[in-house]
Amino acid sequence: MGGSRRLRSRQERASAAAQFAAHQGGAVHRQQLRSCGVGRDDVRAEVRAGRWRAAGRHTIVVGPGPLSPDAARWQAIWETGAAAALDGAVALLASGLTGFRTDRLDVSLPHRNRHHDVAGVTPHRRRVMPPTVGAGVRRVRPAEASIHAAQWAASDPQAALVLCLVVQQRLVRPADLASAWARVGRSRRRAFITAVVADLCDGVHSLGELDFARWCRRRGLPEPSRQVVRTTAAGRVYLDVAWEDVGLVVEVDGGHHAAALAPLDDALRQNDVVIEGATVLRVPVIGLRLSPERFLDQVVRAHTRLRSAAA
Repeated sequence: MGGSRRLRSRQERASAAAQFAAHQGGAVHRQQLRSCGVGRDDVRAEVRAGRWRAAGRHTIVVGPGPLSPDAARWQAIWETGAAAALDGAVALLASGLTGFRTDRLDVSLPHRNRHHDVAGVTPHRRRVMPPTVGAGVRRVRPAEASIHAAQWAASDPQAALVLCLVVQQRLVRPADLASAWARVGRSRRRAFITAVVADLCDGVHSLGELDFARWCRRRGLPEPSRQVVRTTAAGRVYLDVAWEDVGLVVEVDGGHHAAALAPLDDALRQNDVVIEGATVLRVPVIGLRLSPERFLDQVVRAHTRLRSAAA
């Protein structure tokens, strides 16, 4: 499909471009324009007039100014190569992830396909392409994209954050996250990601209450009781860790504690225990992976103060 047989009017060009640009951050593929009868000569006329600009071999930006984040995502897959798909954190953002920012534009594409270098885009050539989502900008399915984002993250805390967010925001089910991770061969973060995924899938059981007890002994604390049963106004409740002699309770929250109505149940249970006279500290299980000493500092301070008050 070459240039148009006749130059379209400015209004026709604008109307044709608008139907695509509105859903693509202001970016339009040349093939989309051709499908509406807007050919190379029409595009050239708009670019010369300064109303549009070319941003690669295929990408046309409608209007002045830099690429919007959405337009940059479309440009990344159009310009990198055939069958390219957003991957990693940028794919998650395109799927609706909030509370996370990244400047990376990761794109996966079949290794046999011709590819082109695009400024700001990191290509990942794959012998087997991960499953993709076709609605909207082409992108890797959230479960696989989450694992890739964690592997490519700048730090362990950033890797843990993205895995926690996709589960908390229900973009990925814990079981699907674990399944995607199980298919990964080598990873420089294997031990860390394995631990985080287990924490998110199984909560405190994957961490092991015995691990927490070992940390307490290392800090000079007496070994706590585990799975303590308390009777409150709402009935029987089970507490993860407790020093009953001083009235200190530590609740170790797994990834499931952020899902659905779990925060309400946790709050009601904690309030009942506090009303009965205990001091309750909450420790996210991911926090024990990333900053164990800071949380143990709080436990030691609380235990020391309560023991002094009870003396």
